[in-house]
Amino acid sequence: MGQHPFDISYVFEYFVKLLPSLKITLLIVFSSILIGVVVGLLVALPRLYQIPVLKRFSQIYVSFFRGTPILIQLFLFYYGVPEVLKIMGLDISKTSALYFVILTYSLHSGAYISEMIRGAITAVNLGQVEAAYAMGMNGYQAFSRIVLPQAIAISIPVFANLVIGNLKDTSLAFSLGIMEMTGTARTIGALSQRFVEIYISLALLYLLISFALQKLFVYVERHLHRHESDTMATQRERSGRRRLFHKFESISDIPSKEARL
Repeated sequence: MGQHPFDISYVFEYFVKLLPSLKITLLIVFSSILIGVVVGLLVALPRLYQIPVLKRFSQIYVSFFRGTPILIQLFLFYYGVPEVLKIMGLDISKTSALYFVILTYSLHSGAYISEMIRGAITAVNLGQVEAAYAMGMNGYQAFSRIVLPQAIAISIPVFANLVIGNLKDTSLAFSLGIMEMTGTARTIGALSQRFVEIYISLALLYLLISFALQKLFVYVERHLHRHESDTMATQRERSGRRRLFHKFESISDIPSKEARL
């Protein structure tokens, strides 16, 4: 607790002071999600196409990043990667900690995104693909015109949870000295001894960003389903999401460490 009586005016003052550090938080979030999508796609492909050796590596990768705390992953990459590369004759000890944070969050997100991709694709009704082949489409056309649009639409709620969860997880980046929102808040609190006010400001800022992201993803989801009737949308949501989450739960070798998915 702070040593000063609570003063709500400091909540608004500290809220403004936290805004400059928002760009670091958003940089971590969007960089890691962008890289994570690429990593997740590469990790999902061996399991989608049942490639024997790569499939096993994919399973180990997903199990590790879903089964260990992200704080431990941050420490492993920040302290471990330079030591491994030093053995190979590469010295990256002066590299900014921000790069290790983005790397860790990217690989962490990639594990969840790979499961999301695989679950979304397998959630699409196989009968639609067979109908596409019957109409003369090849594999690429059936995937790009039939499977992919539906898979993207189905996966939006899961992807939204992942992005918002990633936003909240960035609060751990301060453990490596990154002055994102939480790191800045801790510094201000230590200097002013007004911990209640600064953490209320921090909570409000996280809440506003999460709310904005939630509304954005709701808009995207509605836009993707804009041509569906209400009845079709209801049936699709019930069947598609049920298959997606069923697949998502069943394809993991170990229970998820977080409730975000």
